[in-house]
Amino acid sequence: MRLHSPSMSELHAFAAVVRLGSFSQAADELCVTQGAISRAVARLEAHFNQVLLQRDSHRLQLTEAGRAFLDAVQEPLMAIEAASAGLRTAPADRPLSLAVVPTFASVWLVPRLPEFRRLHPDVRLNFAPYRKGEDFSDNTVDAAILTGLGQHQWPGWHCDYVIGREIVPVCHPERLARMRAEGRWREPHDLAAEPLLYHTTAPGNWTQWLRWAGPQAPAPNLSMACDQVSILVRAAIADMGIALVQRCLVRHELETGQLAVPFDLPITLERGYFLCIPSNRRPPPGYGAFRNWLLAAARQDIENLMRALDSPQPP
Repeated sequence: MRLHSPSMSELHAFAAVVRLGSFSQAADELCVTQGAISRAVARLEAHFNQVLLQRDSHRLQLTEAGRAFLDAVQEPLMAIEAASAGLRTAPADRPLSLAVVPTFASVWLVPRLPEFRRLHPDVRLNFAPYRKGEDFSDNTVDAAILTGLGQHQWPGWHCDYVIGREIVPVCHPERLARMRAEGRWREPHDLAAEPLLYHTTAPGNWTQWLRWAGPQAPAPNLSMACDQVSILVRAAIADMGIALVQRCLVRHELETGQLAVPFDLPITLERGYFLCIPSNRRPPPGYGAFRNWLLAAARQDIENLMRALDSPQPP
């Protein structure tokens, strides 16, 4: 049969907004963003094709339809939440559900998971669909590894920095050899005139890198945007330009000679990969073991990188 009921996340958002009288307070309570609450209520109203909440600059007020709907669903909603909370804490062997940035998952995390499985064979992991605007509102994701600013960006969550702040420009080795032979790449700011590849969510990274590399840097010649780091890397290997990427994601390409670094400078961004979980959510079974292993693996990777950079390089 056709279902007429909306999703649970929309119902919880609606009920919290009415109870607290504020979209922002509802967002804090449910550990999501205010935008996520607004979108959930808007989806609910679109589902029923009528207004449930009257909004103005001073207050929120239920419409007649909104009051009738809330009276009908409030008690069943509380019963469902209580039953769900009990079931979530019962099975200790249920999988830990993770949402992870795809490039980070495939390049950095998955190759290291055999070691995690060896150390913790009792912890099962599932990868949930990744959403750029992950807000934990659908309750199917236990934790997420996202790229951002951590606690500054997600104040209602507990965020552990993992890795990814260290950035480096990379290009095809033949391009580097050609430019050096022609004497065209003497200083880091010389890269500004080259075709620069950049991520769609961070077009300002090149400007920051050039400013850190030296004063009075020229404006970067941004030539092509990509929405995934993996595409940036492939474009650089195809000699389409110079990409600015997280060093942890191009270790293999650098070691195998597919890519080269024209200027290796100790420059870091504020953005990085963070392990995130809502602060008011009880960590599920296996989360502590995964968190400790993940952070230790990232620290080891950074330490290995520092040792490699400090080692004398062949001429």
